[in-house]
Amino acid sequence: MNPRMMRLNADYEKIRNEFLGHRYVKVDPIGPVPPEMYRITYRVPGIAWDSSRNQPVRINEHIAEIYLHQDYPREKPKSELKTPIFHPNFGSYICIGDHWAAGETLVDIIVQIGDMIQYKTYNPKSPLNAAAARWSVQNKHLFPLGNIDILQPEPEVDFGGNDSKTAEDDLGIVLGPKPKDDDDLEIEFL
Repeated sequence: MNPRMMRLNADYEKIRNEFLGHRYVKVDPIGPVPPEMYRITYRVPGIAWDSSRNQPVRINEHIAEIYLHQDYPREKPKSELKTPIFHPNFGSYICIGDHWAAGETLVDIIVQIGDMIQYKTYNPKSPLNAAAARWSVQNKHLFPLGNIDILQPEPEVDFGGNDSKTAEDDLGIVLGPKPKDDDDLEIEFL
């Protein structure tokens, strides 16, 4: 298996592990496994321009597509938002950064796009949408729009169940004055 196919397989497994059953992000592979394209549905707050009201409005669902072209991972993947958005770094494509390293994962990019949609991260100094850049500078007090963590927390593991005693259950620690000598140190087991 060539290095690109190994990377596509690794990306696919990482995406499945991170986003399977995710409350706010749904990742759909497009095509055979390992896929070269993904459709990501984000259920996070963002902004779109409402031309009938001539103002930005809040929207809570966004669809992005990420294409892993033939030069991936040497070059960053191509990504675009399929739903309307009003954001300095979204245009006909998503500006996911000027510097790409092959060590970045597709999970990293999915998280980065989700954070950008929520205006957790944005760059008005290098915009794809100049109007959104001007608006974001004037309204930075509104950001971030959301604080939804795209990465899921690590699951808590309990090996003993609720009834088991732990070391904490058996030790009582009382802090008192600092002993003058090591010989004055007392440990009492309860």
